[in-house]
Amino acid sequence: MSFFKTQEGLGFYLQDAYVKDWVDNTMLFLEVENVATCWKDILALDLPAKYKNVRLTPIRHNDWGSECFLHDPSGVLWHFGEFSKP
Repeated sequence: MSFFKTQEGLGFYLQDAYVKDWVDNTMLFLEVENVATCWKDILALDLPAKYKNVRLTPIRHNDWGSECFLHDPSGVLWHFGEFSKP
């Protein structure tokens, strides 16, 4: 099990476990302050070149805000989103 922590204090654990039914039905949404900055940071990591099966989807703009996507090596879909400000 590994613990990851951002400079801002957000943290989460990952463990070496794979359950196909769980992975095939898992999506995580992380709210970010600036999705464009987040997208640049993700691109800079060059994850598809480093890890098999990683896929990135550029920013999409919706009526509620904007988001980009990352499929991690196990297939979990990560959304990084910024809600529109009123």
